[in-house]
Amino acid sequence: MVQNGARKRVVLLGATGSIGENTLRVIRANPDRLELAGIAGRNSVEELAGIAREFNLRHVSVYDHDACARAQRSGLFDRSVQIYPGPEGLREIAALPAADLVLVAVVGIAGLEPTLHAIRAGKEIALASKEVLVLAGKFVTRAARDNKVPIIPVDSEHNALFQSLQGSPLRHVSRLMLTASGGPFREYSIEQMMAVKPEDAMRHPNWSMGPKITVDCSTMANKGLELIEAHWLFDVEPDRIEVVVHPQSIVHSIVEFVDGSMLAYLSPPSMTFAIQHALLYPDRGGVVDSPLDFARTHNLEFHPPDPDRFPCLRLAREAAETGGVAPAIFNAANEIAVEAFLKKTI
Repeated sequence: MVQNGARKRVVLLGATGSIGENTLRVIRANPDRLELAGIAGRNSVEELAGIAREFNLRHVSVYDHDACARAQRSGLFDRSVQIYPGPEGLREIAALPAADLVLVAVVGIAGLEPTLHAIRAGKEIALASKEVLVLAGKFVTRAARDNKVPIIPVDSEHNALFQSLQGSPLRHVSRLMLTASGGPFREYSIEQMMAVKPEDAMRHPNWSMGPKITVDCSTMANKGLELIEAHWLFDVEPDRIEVVVHPQSIVHSIVEFVDGSMLAYLSPPSMTFAIQHALLYPDRGGVVDSPLDFARTHNLEFHPPDPDRFPCLRLAREAAETGGVAPAIFNAANEIAVEAFLKKTI
């Protein structure tokens, strides 16, 4: 528990990715309220060393064994820095005694075990790695309940839902609606989509993200994973969670209540809004990126997704409704397909 006036101490898992970079921006903007206590990254040794120097860190995890050996030989880190090697080091730093909160932003299944370790150590969780709940939502949410640990979502859509649902019992909620930009292929024909290359998929119109999640956005597999994640985060059945295409990425989610009224959450397409809310919750901080300017004209469009052009969304929903290991199978198949696509082998 953070005492009044004390800074919240954060361990950042996935410090060199796009979520990590934006988290560092939020911490820099709140030096009196947030303190970086430790970081983890897979293999970007030079970047990790730079972050460690900037924030005067003593705890760094490099969870790729070869990269960790390189880090230990490199001389880039001060001798006072403890380097935690391999996946076991990632678990260890996630339970760092000095930390109050762990932000999980590692790609893929690597985030699952450290998340569980952090929960068992009583750390608050700010969750950006959706695969954690897709793979093991039942076990993670049960562990959080048993250890009385809050899980605050960092995905912009889920964080928006989290904020919009405050004070509303689930019996008042009719539907949750996740918005999707539609990605770079929103207006492509099926014939055009058959010819796309990785460099085409990487040109997301609104967001700057890593390769895996950017490809997932282009296929809408990402929105399917978010549907499964929302089921576990908010204890709402998949048939009450919808996806709507919203090209501007300004409305991040919509909650529909049983009386037909709706709450929509709006912010510019920047992850700093969701990250800052998750790190400071239940408090709020100042502005990191500029808010919406209503002195300018904004057009907000909403369209139903096309299941023929984006079958990943249908497959994810079927996995969510099937339950059991089906979401894990969907996630694994998608990870392998994305890796093959990025390597241009499919």
